[in-house]
Amino acid sequence: MSAASTPSVRLPGDPPGGRRAIAVWSIGVCVYFVAVIFRTSLGVAGLDAADRFHVNASALSTFSILQLLVYAGMQIPVGLLVDRLGTKKVLTIGVVLFTAGQLGFAFSPSYGTALASRALLGCGDALTFISVLRLGTRWFPARRGPMVAQLAGLAGMAGNLVSTLVIARLLHGLGWTAAFAGSALAGAVVLVLLVLFLEDHPEGHAPQPVPHQGAAYVRRQIAASWREPGTRLGMWVHFTTQFPAMVFLLLWGLPFLVEAQGLSRATAGELLTLVVLSNMAVGLVYGQLVARRNAARLPLALGTVGATALLWAATLSYPGDRAPMWLLIALCVVLGACGPASMIGFDFARPANPAERQGTASGITNMGGFVASMTTLFAIGVLLDATGNDYSLAFSAVFVLQALGISQILRLRGRVAVRERERLVASRVQTVHVPVAAGGTGEGRLVGPRASHGPVGGGLRRREHACPRSLSLRRRFRPVPSGVTSPGSAG
Repeated sequence: MSAASTPSVRLPGDPPGGRRAIAVWSIGVCVYFVAVIFRTSLGVAGLDAADRFHVNASALSTFSILQLLVYAGMQIPVGLLVDRLGTKKVLTIGVVLFTAGQLGFAFSPSYGTALASRALLGCGDALTFISVLRLGTRWFPARRGPMVAQLAGLAGMAGNLVSTLVIARLLHGLGWTAAFAGSALAGAVVLVLLVLFLEDHPEGHAPQPVPHQGAAYVRRQIAASWREPGTRLGMWVHFTTQFPAMVFLLLWGLPFLVEAQGLSRATAGELLTLVVLSNMAVGLVYGQLVARRNAARLPLALGTVGATALLWAATLSYPGDRAPMWLLIALCVVLGACGPASMIGFDFARPANPAERQGTASGITNMGGFVASMTTLFAIGVLLDATGNDYSLAFSAVFVLQALGISQILRLRGRVAVRERERLVASRVQTVHVPVAAGGTGEGRLVGPRASHGPVGGGLRRREHACPRSLSLRRRFRPVPSGVTSPGSAG
């Protein structure tokens, strides 16, 4: 058989994708979609919550801070759980918890019980996104990773859109209890779908069992993930890009637009919707760009941070009492790019870690943006109370965290570039087994480093062929005995 006619070889362990993968992954995405609806429902109910529970700005921000504190604090444990237990079990626990939290919030008679309900909701919410990312890596080829992650984020923003449009109308039409209790029914629906139809991985693609050694296993997973510069860079990219939009949508956007900019609730709601729509559109563009050209990752992330800082500065320093509508529209459009830019963080962490650490590494990365969001939510609430609701000064906290994040990104980018070049070179040094018999033909077989360490920038397809009596290849190969593979060939 000639080299030209030899069929391509699929990377060992690379999932097949296809319609079945889309169907199963869509169930996980539906769970995340509902979790985001519940997470962001307070964003359209902030002023109502202040009236219902008779609290000031600092106490109001505590709702979201506590929810995000629980969420961020659980990211590494969730990553370990997903690596250990699998997606289905973790998602099931998550649905039960965030549905119970939403129901509890609906019927809370006091500020204390409402806080406890939001903490429970945050606990369940924390179990969803890392699980959905893991589900994508188990069902789709590695080269699809950036687009699958962006689509998952897109589904989350669709949930935010539902909060902005549907929950807000239910809240003002049916009242607090009916709106939140009615939305909790969505949790019961996705729980049924999850239990009946979701599977952790395709048949024949079960991950290698990882021996569990208690605390030693946990320390080893966290330490190995953290040692990778790509994991740390992914965390700081997520930290720096996500929080401006999260803070705006989760709590302070509506009060800022209504109280500081003098807009009606309807107009403010339309601007919040614009943030979500922009996020969905930009997510598709960023996903395609990163999947096709991995060098676009850092320019996209830093460009988004720069544009966000510029528009916030222009809005907060605009002369006069209120910024013009065109500037507020531009701000909301740019804020919409923050979510897709934060997903780029996972495209640094994913290639840096093997399959058995994907959950842990994703948890570390995901923790970054939520720590930044929690810190900013608290700082804005405190500054509003201290300055008599001076939103310009309070929102200046955004620039402090952006400066911190950018400094860490610039510090780590060189190390990550070196490691990615090393992995790229290693992945090109393949080993080939070629049974040679007199007059026989050679059969090329890929062994060597598994691409689950991640594609550099969305995936590398390898096609290596062996001629009958010679290997006239551009790359170097090490022949191995028949039936023997190199240690790196395991999926």
